[in-house]
Amino acid sequence: MSRVSWMGAVALAALVAGCGRSDPNLNQTGPSPDIPDIRETLIPSMKIAEPIGWGDEVPTVPDGFTATALATDLQIPRQMLVLPNGDILVAEGRGGHAPALRPKDVIAGFIKKQGNTQVDSGNRITLLRDADQDGRAEVRTVFIDNLDAPYGLAFVDGYIYVANQGAVVRFPYQPGQTRITAAPEEVTKLPERINHHWTKAMTASADGQTLYVGIGSNSNVGERGMAVEEERAVVWAIDRQTGARRTVARGIRNPTALAIEPQTSALWAVVNERDEIGPQAVPDYLTSVREGAFYGWPYSYWGKNVDPRVSPQRPDLVATAIEPDYGLGSHVAALGLSFATGGGFGGGFSQGAFVGQHGSWNRSDLSGYKVSFVPFAGGQPNGEMVDFATGFLTEDGEARGRPVGVVFDQGRRILLVADDLSNTIWRIAPRTSAVAAPAARP
Repeated sequence: MSRVSWMGAVALAALVAGCGRSDPNLNQTGPSPDIPDIRETLIPSMKIAEPIGWGDEVPTVPDGFTATALATDLQIPRQMLVLPNGDILVAEGRGGHAPALRPKDVIAGFIKKQGNTQVDSGNRITLLRDADQDGRAEVRTVFIDNLDAPYGLAFVDGYIYVANQGAVVRFPYQPGQTRITAAPEEVTKLPERINHHWTKAMTASADGQTLYVGIGSNSNVGERGMAVEEERAVVWAIDRQTGARRTVARGIRNPTALAIEPQTSALWAVVNERDEIGPQAVPDYLTSVREGAFYGWPYSYWGKNVDPRVSPQRPDLVATAIEPDYGLGSHVAALGLSFATGGGFGGGFSQGAFVGQHGSWNRSDLSGYKVSFVPFAGGQPNGEMVDFATGFLTEDGEARGRPVGVVFDQGRRILLVADDLSNTIWRIAPRTSAVAAPAARP
């Protein structure tokens, strides 16, 4: 497309920006978020925060905490894994090769590109070691390279498991090892046709016998046809010994991060919902992944709210759709999930889920661009979501960074945040042993 055509596309998107304003009276977080009527337009409102970098700034964290850059100059850090010895693995890269189908796809691709890092994809895993716990990684090595858009990571019984965009593979690991050169052993292939949503989230079950993998849809709402959606918008359970797999849940549009809730050992996910029907339709969510459940995509959302754009309709499936557990807000693009374990940080951060919100691109007033905390009790959400790390977005709507994966490290009592815009791993730690309870924020 020519420069003139690009400029015209952006101008057209700007003309409809007014349609993307949200209603401040709606509450879209919690177990029963407000679900507004559909506001579909020819071209949806699109706006993304212009990247400006951090400079001398760091993320804003609650009183009693401090944020430092553990490592910088990475190549698109996504998800992380803390090994038993405290070493940190960082999956780096970007994937996907879905062609644009509609003019709005081309425009959306251009808009989103403006808010992403311009560095090359790492397609690797980097190891970081902060043995003296001073907040700076004194050891940094390329742990595994020549991967294919790695994303989900797990460690079980002496093996590092990696979810590439097309397969789960594993590598033997020795404690303290700083580089692996062994060839990958394929555990099972993953759907990679088109790969509209390429990220393959992964976590291991509490007993380590099962690998759970989230596989996103191949479209927004089935516009590529349902034939390419076979085993998409699903969560798989994979036997890590044999590679045999079964489908745990369906209709879960884009499960971008998976984690095990520590009290119940239940599987939970953060999920990115559909686009192009308004700035507050519909909320991304945090949910337990229930065996045999259908979460609605593409035929309905937040339970049985029918999406009229899908043809043919499936009222039989809609009748079985269940509601997610907890709304996170519309278009926040939740990409990270990690539970506080072992008492967490104490106080109001002792039980609950940390959620990395990458940030919106398709509403006029930006949403997300922060790390949030959802308090839990008895293995279930219990209370209002609060901000934990902000400052990724300036008051002028510019982006210093964009959070992706989050990991709570119980052994060191820190939270790690992958920022794939500034290519930084942030380390958030308490200044003292006493941490104040969080104050709820809108």
